[in-house]
Amino acid sequence: MKYYIIAGEASGDLHASHLMKALKYHDNDAQFRFFGGDCMAEVGGTMVRHYRDTAYMGFVSVMAHLPAIFRNMALCKRDIQEWAPDAVILVDYPGFNLDIAHFVHKNGLAKVFYYIAPKIWAWKEHRIKNIKRDVDELFSILPFEVPFYEQKHDYPIHYVGNPTADEVRLFLQENNETFLQFCSRNKLDERPKIALLAGSRRTEIKDNLPRMMQAVSHFPDYQFVLAGAPAIEDEYYHDFINGSEVGLIRNDTFALLAHSTAALVTSGTATLETALFNVPQVVCYATPMAPLWGFLKRHLLKVKWVSLVNLIANKEVVAELVADDFTTTRMMDELQRIMPGTQGRETMLAGYAEMKQAIGKPDAPGNAAQLMVSVLRST
Repeated sequence: MKYYIIAGEASGDLHASHLMKALKYHDNDAQFRFFGGDCMAEVGGTMVRHYRDTAYMGFVSVMAHLPAIFRNMALCKRDIQEWAPDAVILVDYPGFNLDIAHFVHKNGLAKVFYYIAPKIWAWKEHRIKNIKRDVDELFSILPFEVPFYEQKHDYPIHYVGNPTADEVRLFLQENNETFLQFCSRNKLDERPKIALLAGSRRTEIKDNLPRMMQAVSHFPDYQFVLAGAPAIEDEYYHDFINGSEVGLIRNDTFALLAHSTAALVTSGTATLETALFNVPQVVCYATPMAPLWGFLKRHLLKVKWVSLVNLIANKEVVAELVADDFTTTRMMDELQRIMPGTQGRETMLAGYAEMKQAIGKPDAPGNAAQLMVSVLRST
């Protein structure tokens, strides 16, 4: 069967690539065409557009690139119509993907599967109407989404497990590199490491990394190491870290986390990855017009927390310094609170254990692929 897959950022590219491998296992005749990235390209198929040419975040960035966004959307719709897939698989990225879902459903072009459900429980809950109308099967990777969709909105979904948990589990099983080998391979010194995960987009990095860097001089016994995002070139990072002892690694975030003592992490999938590696963390997310965003977080967001760790555990496991809460003093205090030998560190690790229990079943991409193939073969 023919699968058209749309992923709009680095994490979606990674998750989609594992789903593609699972689809090939359950469907020997699987063919792929996609908007995605390098991970998907390694599995095979035809890449129509790389996500680095489609990923825009924030009102200003989106408005500035509206012509490009509309061109990509028109290209995607035309390409789906011409290729005539059996299924269109949407991976997160709701601003783009929900429009594609409506086009495909309205024209009866293919089954619409949504893998990694849109996070409408946090923002834009009205999108449930579009999902109910245009999405044939919704696949969730977050356990707390099941009651949200099924009980609150009477829309049945499939909880398939969490692919990030699968990816971390597989890495830990296969990787036996020592700390000294990791340091030598990446030309780092032998001090214990504090990881800096500053986001995957330029706007996130520009807003978060300079403030994260202010912690470096206060922890001289540690080397801070920045995890470079796949679509960001080294030169962009050098503008922020030149003149410091901060290390930069590429395409090696899991290895960095496996050898880190603590981390400063921009909110997103990285918070979950960090927790799955049992690395105590401080969640940091700076925004333009911080007081306004602070107000929105307190009064308009539908959830208590912004990090996946706290949402899955359903309690505050990690400190969240968002918008006007993200100050240098708070960041350093919270980081000090989770360093080795502290009660805060032990409490956070216990919270991580509860979160992992809540995630449950393994092999999210395999579970999702099996269900997708079954649905297609039964229609």
